[in-house]
Amino acid sequence: MNSSRSPFSLLAAVSLLVLACAPALAGDDWRPIDPADLALKAPVVEKDADAEAIFWEIRVADELEAGSSRKVLSHYIRIKIFTDRGRESQSRIDITYLSGSSIKDVAARTIKPDGSIVEIKKEDVLERTIVKVGGLKLKAKSFAMPGVEPGAIIEYRWREVWDGISIYDRLELQRDIPVQVVRYFVKPAHIESFKSVGLSAKSFHCDTTPFVKVKDFYMTSLSNVPAFHEEPRMPPEDEVRAWMLLWYTDEGNLPPDKYWPKFGREKYDDYKANLKVSDDIRSAATEAIGDATAPEQKLERLYDFCQKKIKNASSDTLVLTSDERAKLKDNKTPSDTLKRGIGTGWDIDILFTALASAAGFDARIVRIADRGRAFFTPKFANPYFLRSYDIAVRVGDQWRFFDPGTPYVPFGMLRWQEEGQQALILDPKDPVWADTPLAAPQMTKEKRTAKLRLSEDGTLEGDVTVEYTGHFAVEKKRANDQDSPAKREENLRDQIKAQMSTAEVSAIRIENVTDPVKPFVCAYHVKVPGYAQRTGKRLFLQPAFFEHGIGPLFVTSERRYPIYFHYPWSEEDTVAIELPQGYALDSADAPASFSAGAISQYQPKISVTSDTKTLLYQRTFFFGGGGSILFPVEAYSQLKGLFDELNKRDNHTITLKQTVAGSSN
Repeated sequence: MNSSRSPFSLLAAVSLLVLACAPALAGDDWRPIDPADLALKAPVVEKDADAEAIFWEIRVADELEAGSSRKVLSHYIRIKIFTDRGRESQSRIDITYLSGSSIKDVAARTIKPDGSIVEIKKEDVLERTIVKVGGLKLKAKSFAMPGVEPGAIIEYRWREVWDGISIYDRLELQRDIPVQVVRYFVKPAHIESFKSVGLSAKSFHCDTTPFVKVKDFYMTSLSNVPAFHEEPRMPPEDEVRAWMLLWYTDEGNLPPDKYWPKFGREKYDDYKANLKVSDDIRSAATEAIGDATAPEQKLERLYDFCQKKIKNASSDTLVLTSDERAKLKDNKTPSDTLKRGIGTGWDIDILFTALASAAGFDARIVRIADRGRAFFTPKFANPYFLRSYDIAVRVGDQWRFFDPGTPYVPFGMLRWQEEGQQALILDPKDPVWADTPLAAPQMTKEKRTAKLRLSEDGTLEGDVTVEYTGHFAVEKKRANDQDSPAKREENLRDQIKAQMSTAEVSAIRIENVTDPVKPFVCAYHVKVPGYAQRTGKRLFLQPAFFEHGIGPLFVTSERRYPIYFHYPWSEEDTVAIELPQGYALDSADAPASFSAGAISQYQPKISVTSDTKTLLYQRTFFFGGGGSILFPVEAYSQLKGLFDELNKRDNHTITLKQTVAGSSN
């Protein structure tokens, strides 16, 4: 259940009983241990839980000082351990945090069943990087809890500090273990400075209590919170996890049909000064377009100009001189960006808009949501989810969408997080909503080729090339662009060995890592001892080389959350395997094709060359056709069945029989 309320409007209804029963605020001292908690033998929230938080309390305070501001979240959690699995899972603590924040003043201790206490030392708190489901890398403060055993209580405190103050606060309400009660104490210092500004709140996937006044704070809580468990291919956490949004506004609560037109007009006015088309912009547009006549070709040339001719200061790989940084700060118009040849992603997008306008197109800025964070609906009349932007250009009777300011995004596509979204096209009179397209599977392709030779002892050796386009290429480039060439090679080698442990990889070549247009390419020489299994005079061979060693995509029989693929994709494999001398195909039937209508299709093919010396294996697969990337929990068994069958057919084995004694060199 979602709720929206003003804490201040509820204070008159607060009873003295509620205030009297309110707990002490989480502070800088340990609170006494309740003997009943120490004696607790079974969890309260989930009967099979191995550990459970007795409470999790967080103070949220805006701190304003001369010339600076910050937001501080002071956390305090107390956890009861019930089983050995709970001991194992809770003995290692990772407090993750994002860029722009820091973790300070970590303290932790264990209270054993006999009441004795063991505290960690400050030097035991380490900094490290962890990888979450989906590949997201996070920094963490990590430490080991001492003396943890079933029946013990562990508790720890920390401060989460954010630079600056936002009008929004995102408050987490769910952990990876059950929680008996979560309490937030909010102290918005800047409300005192802006009396006309009100505080509103909306809870997602839960129903929190109304805010009440406790000393200088406003408190809300949530009881009996179940554990949150990550699942592969699930929607973004904000779509499935309990959380709350706080925001400050002086507008009241307008309905969506009133709010969004007002917002669209205001933002148009905010941006229009940045879109001035000057003579140098017109000249640059004419030169970039050249002899192009078709609208699509004109826009592509303008897009290429912005990506190739303007240095992108938003790129993590661009190192700026002090002079370039000074110039960057002065970019106030598209002409400034054009003249200096450098700009932020925003500057580059604005330049593209001005160039398109100079070329006679109707070009607009759009506000758009990021579906990598949450699924936006205009029914929620608040721009919290609508913080990204792209450029819309009218071509004929349709709006086309572009984002040259984001590194590596190809012409005709957006970041995957912004495809398949409702975009608000800004206008001085009548802002409108339009849908951004979802790129077809063929636009995001992994194309793999291998020319290999099989020895009679089962060793497979040869050369491999893999080419990535579309969203695959963007992700590969972003994952590699800050690494050294040696680190890139190391990562590729580790990736291959994780799939085939005996693989020996050499002659690695990785191309187009920072090229804004070309596909990401990696090539290497590989030798895999024991790839084919030999039994007597037969060799058993998996021709789908690129799928060798890959397990099923879904391994659990049940599912909690919907299934979500970030974008449609396709795969194309061509594998040539020279057979060992003296061996011939004994059983070389190809696995059957299958189709899931427009959503997915799998087509393998096995053949041999006319001289029977080389086996040819071809495989094509795509998924997400028709924009099908989000599926309800009820569809899990069918999806699991599809990918299980794909894995089974990819592991199809053929037989080679020795017909003449020979030797492979």
